[in-house]
Amino acid sequence: MSTHKRTRKKKITAQKTSQHLPSKDLVSNQIKKGSIRAPHRALLYATGISSSDLSKPFIGIASAYSDIVPGHIHMRELERWIERGIVEAGGVPFVFGVIGVCDGISMGHLGMHYSLPSRELIADSIETMAKAHCFDGLVLLTNCDKITPGMIMGAVRLNVNIPTIVVTGGPMLAGYYKGKRRSLVRDTFEAVGLFEAGKITAEELQDLECRACPGAGSCQGLYTANTMACLCEAMGLSLPYCATSLAVSSEKKRIAYESGRRIVQMVYENLTPMRILTQNAINNAIVVDLAMGGSTNTVLHLKAIAYEAGVKLDLKLFDEISRMVPNIVRLEPAGDLYMEDLHKAGGIPAVLNVLRKFLKSNISVSGKDILEIAAQGRVEDEEVIKYKKPYSTEGGLAILYGNLAPEGAVVKQSAVLPQMRKFIGPAVVFNSEQEAMNAILHKKIKKGDVIVIRYEGPKGGPGMREMLGPTSIIQGMGLADKVALITDGRFSGGTRGPCIGHVSPEAAAGGPIGVLQDGDIIEIDIPNRKLNVRLTSTELGARLARLQGELATREKKFKTGWLSRYVELVTSASEGAVLKTRNTVK
Repeated sequence: MSTHKRTRKKKITAQKTSQHLPSKDLVSNQIKKGSIRAPHRALLYATGISSSDLSKPFIGIASAYSDIVPGHIHMRELERWIERGIVEAGGVPFVFGVIGVCDGISMGHLGMHYSLPSRELIADSIETMAKAHCFDGLVLLTNCDKITPGMIMGAVRLNVNIPTIVVTGGPMLAGYYKGKRRSLVRDTFEAVGLFEAGKITAEELQDLECRACPGAGSCQGLYTANTMACLCEAMGLSLPYCATSLAVSSEKKRIAYESGRRIVQMVYENLTPMRILTQNAINNAIVVDLAMGGSTNTVLHLKAIAYEAGVKLDLKLFDEISRMVPNIVRLEPAGDLYMEDLHKAGGIPAVLNVLRKFLKSNISVSGKDILEIAAQGRVEDEEVIKYKKPYSTEGGLAILYGNLAPEGAVVKQSAVLPQMRKFIGPAVVFNSEQEAMNAILHKKIKKGDVIVIRYEGPKGGPGMREMLGPTSIIQGMGLADKVALITDGRFSGGTRGPCIGHVSPEAAAGGPIGVLQDGDIIEIDIPNRKLNVRLTSTELGARLARLQGELATREKKFKTGWLSRYVELVTSASEGAVLKTRNTVK
């Protein structure tokens, strides 16, 4: 070995050693050390720990286990495997519960108002438990739509910043019915439209609903839950293959165990979220998101995570990257494949491997640079990860702007048929999801219409409800290539077709979508990133002025409870729909 190489090796070793945290500096010492903490130790002994445990790192396991969310019903067992890893590595595990809303179950009724706001409650609960109990490290055991970003947001807050690792619970196996694999989102939600159109019988509908979801796990396609799991890996917050390993697999248990071991090591290395969740990590997440055609909800969640981490993230960055990164994966709803197919094809490391030229160096929870993980990834099935012949030269999402969306709007362009990427038609305006659903079910929508659903944004909803019901029924009734839909609300990751969400500013904040009238001509131009209404600036300005007066007297939907407070603090979708309390970013 040359002198140069020996010197370089010594420097690297010294750097790693300097990052180790002496046991005397453990955060948990605030509740364990000194005579003044005798009452604290007495309470800790009441939990069953021994005096020898007091010198070890205290690791909090934030578990979203519940009996009502299919993506979480198996987490009791994963908690045990995480605990095993923590104990084997010399730490002390403490499990605590975190709420979780199942978007599928809460959809289409009052419950969906609570889904996105629950993200903020989850973030607050993680911050509260971490700070109140002085944990040295956190394992976030999560899986579904708002739970994953909410947990991460709480853990990366500047005043928390203790070593954290994410364990996502894994996707569900595909169902099987009439010789085909099936999924919750495409098959059961769209089956409602098929049934209403008389294309399937009540018996067929019942058979399908019994077979679409065979057991534990997040919904089978690349919807919000699984997209966020993939982005956790891309950002370096989860161990390799965590996102795609199936909920029912032994591999998931091994990853849970290794994550438990790893978090203790991370405590001694002082490998905190602020060292991992950098501008480069966010860039890498967007690259993977766009290359895979992930859920439009990830725009909200990445913006919110970046905000909590103090990282600047302009909405325009999504579109800049989308112009460069090819779409190499199409799972449901854009395609016919499932997460189990992606896992067999090499998982996220394989995706990272073929995207290396777009990625930036960044440390991960494994201790490896994300570029090192990418170099080790291998594509096992080129029909799943189509890097030689991409589906398109652009990424899966697009950000649209125009006089209808001055602050932007989001569309999953990979799930839009080529002939529908430019669309001009008259607006048919509804002030709620329910109004739109009734019109669609009563066949009041005709070919060429642009359905407008407003007052469903962060403030107006409140809670920016998902529109999977209307979009799925449109698909099931055979209107997907005949109409378009725009909303200041949002869509499920399972939505496909020319459905444009997050239109900002929202109607309740005085945005242009709030002044649309039936018959106004809407112009959608996804290739050129435009969303406009054919109105003169004078007419549009006059309507906006009238809207301000109307909003001042508009009755609030929720006058008491959590959502009444949420409305007062929540920001625009273009800002991630966070509860804004500061303006500083790094």
